[in-house]
Amino acid sequence: MSADHPHEMDENDRDAFLGSGGTGVLSLSTPSDESPYAVPVSYGYDCETGTFYFRLAVDADSEKGELDDRQATFVTYDQPDNRWQSVVAEGKLEPTSKESIALETLEGLGNVELQYVDIFDQPIETVPFEFYRLVPDRIGARRESQTRR
Repeated sequence: MSADHPHEMDENDRDAFLGSGGTGVLSLSTPSDESPYAVPVSYGYDCETGTFYFRLAVDADSEKGELDDRQATFVTYDQPDNRWQSVVAEGKLEPTSKESIALETLEGLGNVELQYVDIFDQPIETVPFEFYRLVPDRIGARRESQTRR
């Protein structure tokens, strides 16, 4: 059995881990008496600006509610080479548009293998989506130590 010894990743290792995107869990603040709203999402990441990009469903029936300026926490993790790694980013969601996202980021989003899951009550083609970004106020990146007991 190994003991976990988490270590902070430096910025280069963090950016390499995040790559141009992948999948994770976006948690949104709610009124204090409700649990946070959490949803699995695909993301894009621009290492030049440290910005995360999301394409989120904005259907009127969505449980997410209004997204602009909501406090959010985004978590992504993986276990390459049998060593866990994770990034936790906190900040506010900001609306953005496809046109305002840097060309390099859009190319990165194009390289992401989006996970499409049929979670909607209607065909995916009819679900309205909008772009949002998260410029983290705080970001933590950790990985398991190479040292094992």
